[in-house]
Amino acid sequence: MTALPKLLFVDDEQELRDIALEHFSPQFSVRTAADAAAARAAVSAEVPDLAILDIRMPGEDGLSLARWLREAHPAMGIVMLTTAADVIDRIIGLELGADDYIAKPFDLRELSARIKSVLRRAAARSATLGQAQHATGNYKVRFGRCTLDLQRHRLFAADGGEIPLTAMEFDLLKVFADNPHRILNRDQLMEQAHKRGWDVIDRSIDLRIMRLRRKIELDPEKPDVLKTIRGAGYMFVPT
Repeated sequence: MTALPKLLFVDDEQELRDIALEHFSPQFSVRTAADAAAARAAVSAEVPDLAILDIRMPGEDGLSLARWLREAHPAMGIVMLTTAADVIDRIIGLELGADDYIAKPFDLRELSARIKSVLRRAAARSATLGQAQHATGNYKVRFGRCTLDLQRHRLFAADGGEIPLTAMEFDLLKVFADNPHRILNRDQLMEQAHKRGWDVIDRSIDLRIMRLRRKIELDPEKPDVLKTIRGAGYMFVPT
């Protein structure tokens, strides 16, 4: 018998936790937590396949919890619960590595569909990490003068010093790591790195690549690692 995907629902509202437990239990193995501390304890006991996190909670908020989860468990799926007006929080959540978000009040059928979509992507991400480890013995990929640690979501310089990297910059580098010597246009990069075509990042791919070049290229003005293929897109050339 196939085990049910493990779902952790984190929200300080008891009613929402009860609804989630009742509605999703036939499809998933559901646990709930009222705050970030309880969520951390639940994850320490058993790592879920996907976590649904309310951003606005007493004490540690969902954004901080999402950052911890993404660093500790790169393959885990993360969906953020926001209010309709929390545009900035949605952007920050996605920057920190959340896979998707849904605004309150939400339709349970829509949330279920988003959960299933994120679980598919999380499974693919887990498989990619496993393949990278099997092929190389570790989770590290060279990007010019730097090394990307796929497991820890961190970028390191040649001297071992850590180079600050946002979640979206990591996702973009990971797409390139998965597709060496392949030309990827902006639409492909947005789809593979950010999972959905939300308007806020629609024209930010070029800016993000420019920032990455400043971190990994010996000469950002004449890139050798993340090359521009005029009229087509970008290509990662491993050294």
